[in-house]
Amino acid sequence: MLNTQTHMASYDDFYEALISAHQGLSTPESHAMNARLVLLLANHIGDAAVLGEALQRARGPAPVAPTQAA
Repeated sequence: MLNTQTHMASYDDFYEALISAHQGLSTPESHAMNARLVLLLANHIGDAAVLGEALQRARGPAPVAPTQAA
């Protein structure tokens, strides 16, 4: 089960470290760094069901299909 409760002492500190890690990188380098970070954290979690739930939550709610006029 994905833990969505507050679990970190300072989210602001992590956010600052994340932004700082991206400084000086080009857009492709930044995207590659994000991909490596996700893979490292996914390996740390190691549970496919938890990772699947995290992917669904990160993507957000499913888009609503447009209605057709009658």
